[in-house]
This record gives sequence, C-alpha cells and structure tokens, in this order.
Amino acid sequence: MSSWPQVDLDEISDISAGNPAPQATNHFCADGHPFVRMQDVGRKHIDPALVETTDRVSPLAVRECRLRLYPAGTLLIPKSGASVNLNHRAMLGQDAYVVSHLATIIPDQRKVLPSYLFHWSQRYDPRSQAQVTSLPSLPLSLIKTAKVPLPPLEEQQRIVGLLNQAAEIRLRAADARAKARAIIPALFHDMFGDPATNPKGWPMATVGNVLDSASYGTSKKASDTGGGLPVIRMGNVTMDGQLDTTDLKYIELTEADREKAELLAGDLLFNRTNSKELVGKTGLWDGRFEAVVASYFIRLRINCERLVPSYLWAFFNTSHMKRVLFQTARGAIGQANINAKELRAFPIAVPPLPLQTTFTEQVERLEAIACALDTAAARAEVMAASLSAQVFGASPAKGEKHG
Repeated sequence: MSSWPQVDLDEISDISAGNPAPQATNHFCADGHPFVRMQDVGRKHIDPALVETTDRVSPLAVRECRLRLYPAGTLLIPKSGASVNLNHRAMLGQDAYVVSHLATIIPDQRKVLPSYLFHWSQRYDPRSQAQVTSLPSLPLSLIKTAKVPLPPLEEQQRIVGLLNQAAEIRLRAADARAKARAIIPALFHDMFGDPATNPKGWPMATVGNVLDSASYGTSKKASDTGGGLPVIRMGNVTMDGQLDTTDLKYIELTEADREKAELLAGDLLFNRTNSKELVGKTGLWDGRFEAVVASYFIRLRINCERLVPSYLWAFFNTSHMKRVLFQTARGAIGQANINAKELRAFPIAVPPLPLQTTFTEQVERLEAIACALDTAAARAEVMAASLSAQVFGASPAKGEKHG
C-alpha cells in the first residue's frame, strides 16, 4: 500500500450525474452530438476512451432539455440500474452528453490526471455498499467519499505510463494471437478444400467411422474447493475452439466414474448442449493436466489409424460445419442440443494421413506462437496487477477485464 495521502474523490473532481434522456423523436438525429447511455459504457466493460454511442442528440434536445456537455476525460461509473452490479468503467474519449444513470467524474487536472483516475477506478468496487432494491443504486454521496491515493502529478504520470504500457502489451499480444489462430481455417481450406463440396475428391466417411468412442461426460456437481480433479465445463472452450482453463472447478469421482469421463491428450470436446449458435463448439484437449469432462460435452476419442485429432478439430470449427451444426441443433434457441447419434452421422472427407500430419505440424507451430504471446500478455498482466496493488491498494473490481 502506498504512503501517499488518501483523499476523498470529490476533493479532486467535480462529481454529478448525467441528464435524463430526451424522449421526443426530434431530439435525436444521425449527425447530432454523442449521447452516452448505459449500454455504451457496457459495450467493452472497461473502456479508456469511449467514443462509440448508439444515439446522438440534436441541438434542439440540447436546448430544450438543458443538457450538460461533459468533456473528454470524464470518468463514468454506473450509479443506478442493473449495470451497477456489472461494475462497468469508461472514460470519455470525446466531449459528450451523458444519461442520468451514470455518475460523471470530471477530474481537477491541477490535482489528478484523468488517466490516473481511470486506472484507480478499475480497483474501486462499491457494489457491496450499493442500496439493494429491484434496481440497485449507488448514491453520489457514497461515490464522493471514495478514497483515492494521491501522489504528485509527476509520479501519477509515471504510474500511468507503466500501466498503459502493460495494457498495450496485452492488446498487441491479443491481436497477434487472434491473427495467428485465424490462419488455421485458411490453412485447412488451402490443404483440404472446402468441406462443403470436397473439391479435391478425398474419400468420404462419417464421423462415427473415424472414432474409437463417443461418450458423455460426468454430471456430478463440481465445486470451487480444489478437491479432486479439474472438470472441463462449457465455459472452458471458447467459440473458436480454444481451451481456456483460467476458471476451473473440481470434482471427486470413483475410479470407475473417472475412467468414463477422463480426458487424454488428443480427445475432442464437442459441446452438445448450449444456445443454438454455440452448440457444436469443439475443443481439442492437449493433456496440459489431468482432467475430466462435464456432461455438457461429448468426449470424442479418435481412431488415429484413420484421422489425426487436429484435423477433426479444425473440421468442426470450419464455417461450413458451424452452419451445419446450427441447422442440425434441435430445441429452443436458448437451449438446443445435438446427441451422439446425430454427431456420428455427419459426413467427413478423409485425406491421406501424411497430409493431415503436415497440417497438424503447422497448427502446432501457430499454437506455439500464440502461446508465446499468451505468456507475454500474462507477464504484462502480473506487472500491471502488482503495480495497481502497490498504488491503489484495493482488490480489482469483480469481473475486471483489462484493456
């Protein structure tokens, strides 16, 4: 914790609420002034330079509704409504009008830098103090008394520079990682052709023909305690088929149940039940640690004499198969499903194993690049978290997403 003086937020800023939203049709126009609503603040969750707004208000609205214009650099914190619980943060990247559900904090730049205050706000989590009703609210009086460590402006600038540098590393790493992984679908099409038409004339089979087994995961309830084995759940596989094991739960299983649900390197995790657009998202287990799979998934174990796991994983993640899976999924939009029998029936081209192996080697090289970028981003994250803890003291806001 820093030794700098702790001051009330209202000692270093002008704190108020925005204005009630105009209602008349002629109060809005395409070329008007930006009007920030709660949805604009929530678009990125943490936005250091908010410029995108859904609505723009006309000069007539400004006059008739007596709207106040807030300058670029104003910090926005949700003060009423459901977004209080989401703890969004934004700083205006341009002058704008603001809705009354948002607290507006205009820094006194003789005392505090806007960017320093924005970084502080990501550690400020007042939700436990919010008035609990059907629509939670944060009184301005509470926000005004929030404590801010206040170093000299020169030190603030140094801190902001370090935190911005860490954020830039994270953003660049994420962008480069996404570009590396985006090459994989193009590589698949280049080597094997469009799976919708099989233009290279590969022999055809069904998915069931190339599997050793297709089984459901465990339905036993998991816990956060860390006892037992990690269980891979719906959220641990991303929309593009990547593994995300930062958030794990654990499960105790008998030896027999463990064998039914255990994951081995090369197993595919096919998400059999989800919202319709997410049914069929498929991850490839890399054996990074011992784990079992939850019942949301069908665990596919591939017959390696016919198919290489990376090929089947990439096949399920092609745009063609995503369309097929969407059309096949049965049930409500919010909770559709595909069962193992339907999964086994999908047709698939089977190229020669040496070509599949070449594809896998190139995928592994791309993944190595992506993992190196992940490591760089993680180091920047640790640096930023450590510096923020030293400067601001408080724990990060729940659900904080940097960048």
